[in-house]
Amino acid sequence: MDLAYLRAHPEHLPTFLTHQRIRETPVSGGDICAASRLTLDDGHSVFAKSWPERAGRPVPEGFFATEAAGLRWLREAGTVAVPEVIVALPELLALDWVDPGEPTPEAAERFGRDLAGLHRAGASTFGAEWTGFIGALPQDNTPAPGPWPEWFARRRLLPYLRMSVDNGALADAEAGLVEELIDRVGEFGGDEPPSRVHGDLWPGNLLWGADDRVWLVDPAAHGGHRETDLAQLALFGGAPHLDRILAAYQERWPLADGWRERMPLHQLHLLLVHTALFGAAYRDAVGSAARAVLRGAGHATVDR
Repeated sequence: MDLAYLRAHPEHLPTFLTHQRIRETPVSGGDICAASRLTLDDGHSVFAKSWPERAGRPVPEGFFATEAAGLRWLREAGTVAVPEVIVALPELLALDWVDPGEPTPEAAERFGRDLAGLHRAGASTFGAEWTGFIGALPQDNTPAPGPWPEWFARRRLLPYLRMSVDNGALADAEAGLVEELIDRVGEFGGDEPPSRVHGDLWPGNLLWGADDRVWLVDPAAHGGHRETDLAQLALFGGAPHLDRILAAYQERWPLADGWRERMPLHQLHLLLVHTALFGAAYRDAVGSAARAVLRGAGHATVDR
């Protein structure tokens, strides 16, 4: 099987893998999927990801189709580097291989400018036309006109708050803070028309390529708020050269006043996803983010 054959007959890939007709090398693929590098007969490589047997349940319906749709939509903007989708089947996804490189200031600055261009490509509504997932969890992508604060509270905070309370990851104190924040979300500002966002842009979803470009992988793409992508880049230690990314972004498309103060609000989405998925290890981070938002708004209840 060479790349031309694979493009013409993507449905044959599982059979070739089952019968070991393609050289397969396991690679890092994140916390959810199993990943491998497939080397084809013409020397071309593709990155393949599949739902692991150890997950203990079947692949959620539309899981890989959603990721493929998001990747194609981001790639259509023609700004940030996004791997091409080669195969999108119910049980696996295969993308063009990107040779990894080292983070450089120059790549960071180019990425900041390109990310601004991606966001500026826009979206017709908040949400998307495809089913949503973030990690292994469903995400409500029902198209909605906004305004952004109410949409964000209802579709991006409240569902994962409920999951995190139900699984015991959040205690009453943290849950109460998030509930107050949701009730008063309109007070924090930042309303904007929908941008074309990656939606899960923590630093692990940046692939620094050997071509000195930053590639976007593993999206939860939708029409959202551009500050959400930028705030997520600062999570979990922060992206390499984050200051250069933000400065270049600002040069291309300046952010609204108060964006730095709103970062904890935008980060809260992904932090709640983590408590919903991984439990109480992220409880303190949720509480800290909620307190920072409420403190910035001058609320008196942040001493909980």
